[in-house]
Amino acid sequence: MGKANKSLRLAAVGAVAALALAACGGGSSSTDASGGAEPTKGGTLYYLTNAEQFDQIDPQRIYTGEDLAFFNGTIYRTLTAYKFSPDAAEGTSIVADLATDTGTATNGGKTWEFTIRDGATFQDGSPVTCADVAYGTSRTFATDVITGGPTYAISMLDIPTLEDGSSAYKGPYTGEGQELFDKAVTCSADGKTITFNLSRPVPDFNYTVTLTAFAPVPKASDTGEKYGDAPVSSGPYKIESNKNGKGGKMVLVRNDKWDPASDDYRKAYPDTWEVDYGLDVKVIDQRLITSSGNDATALANGVEPEQLGVIYKSATEANPEFAGRAISELDPYVRYLAINVQKVPNLKIRQAIAVALDRDALRKNAGGDFAGDYADGVIKPNMGVDYAPSGMWDSLLGGKIPDAGDPELAKKLIAESGEAAPTITFDYPQSPTADKAAAIVVDSLGKAGITAKPNPIEPGQYYGVVFDPEQAHELINAGWGPDWPNASTIIPELFTPTGGFNLSQYDNAEFNAAVEAAKIEPDRAKQAKMWQDLNTLAMKDVVVVPTRFGREQRIVGKQIGPVYLWPAYGSWPYGDMYAVQQ
Repeated sequence: MGKANKSLRLAAVGAVAALALAACGGGSSSTDASGGAEPTKGGTLYYLTNAEQFDQIDPQRIYTGEDLAFFNGTIYRTLTAYKFSPDAAEGTSIVADLATDTGTATNGGKTWEFTIRDGATFQDGSPVTCADVAYGTSRTFATDVITGGPTYAISMLDIPTLEDGSSAYKGPYTGEGQELFDKAVTCSADGKTITFNLSRPVPDFNYTVTLTAFAPVPKASDTGEKYGDAPVSSGPYKIESNKNGKGGKMVLVRNDKWDPASDDYRKAYPDTWEVDYGLDVKVIDQRLITSSGNDATALANGVEPEQLGVIYKSATEANPEFAGRAISELDPYVRYLAINVQKVPNLKIRQAIAVALDRDALRKNAGGDFAGDYADGVIKPNMGVDYAPSGMWDSLLGGKIPDAGDPELAKKLIAESGEAAPTITFDYPQSPTADKAAAIVVDSLGKAGITAKPNPIEPGQYYGVVFDPEQAHELINAGWGPDWPNASTIIPELFTPTGGFNLSQYDNAEFNAAVEAAKIEPDRAKQAKMWQDLNTLAMKDVVVVPTRFGREQRIVGKQIGPVYLWPAYGSWPYGDMYAVQQ
């Protein structure tokens, strides 16, 4: 799913990353740190993170996999949702959530209808209606206010575009083009059924509405850009308090207006969720390894490289003392460095950056075999039919490029560029491991005469900064996983102006036209070949520098279950987790 990966030790990261992992044998196995105890209600789960805040809490703006999984499992409901399962196929299949079923498609896949369940309510007890889902969806179009989230509603709904390519509907705050939206998204007279009229057939649109961008928002409670400060819950929990910064925390308590009879998806086992912000990543590791007191029911994302040998026998097996509570699995993400092509318009310079980069040192810094395999594009091999080798490191850049980079070839490319060796800035989310990675970037590019200046950014603010063209720099650390198992949630999102994660600011008319053709190609095999070719074209144009196809390690406290990497989001299965009661 097109979810971002923060590649951070952050309580949240790329669009929903619903990715089928079966092709690489990477499906997660389910374990239980509790020793097989039966799930029971009660207790508190503690979420430990080095981030000082969530990237976004506003449902229409959330676009990192971990955040989507966390908030969908706790405070937001969507029409459909991914099944809780460690199995690669099951864990990327969808089930009904706020809707009574997974939707009905007519008109050749251009019309989709969903009926809202009875008994679904907001935290004030008011019913969730079709109008609330429609209003939430409409907020996506207010791109000057609701920034950084997925844009599938804009690209898919049957609403005209203007000459500049923007939607003729400007969102609910100005009301400009409101009649166009009201024609594209309609409600039945009883307020129970919502119909989406699309501009083209989208046979898997019911996967699209798993995103919280389609979550309901009561119009009367909408405060625009600040809605994420006090969002209205439709799930089993609500935000009791949230204080950002080091030493800050978010506390979720039970939503007493949530009716479990209307929601057979979320188990809502814990009484409370507590997210502890701004913790040192090394401290997080030690607390989870020791697992005493509150940390027995604590969890986090990732393990620092220096602890991998302590916790694991190999990249695929934990040491016996951590069996049942430590996992190491293929995740849905491709890690890469985005190059802002507006700020680095010279192709030869972009090629030089890619050629000079020491990808081997970056992989070793991230954990070697634990970090995953070298990447050659943004489509991962476990995407099945959509993947084909791009040839990036074999032929696209003028020859075979060593994993450690080729500074001499990079110098040659700079000479051919007609420009002087550039000075660029590298944006990345700060952590001890990321600081070391930034030093590798600076050093390896420096060997080719390229001056790179590191720009560390507080993890919880990272995507908010790099999504702003005025603040983002030439080179940007990023990661991405598909929103569902089709590269339609990768290539358009990363490399077109209408995509929700085009950090490269790439806008190539010929490429855009090919993307639009691929979106509507009905023959799946032909479509796969089109995505493969587009992936290769993007690599040839060096819009990004892919570094690795990711693998991830995680550990939880001794009294948490179940323990698996949910393939839908490459995350913990938050809505299914519990604290073992002593």
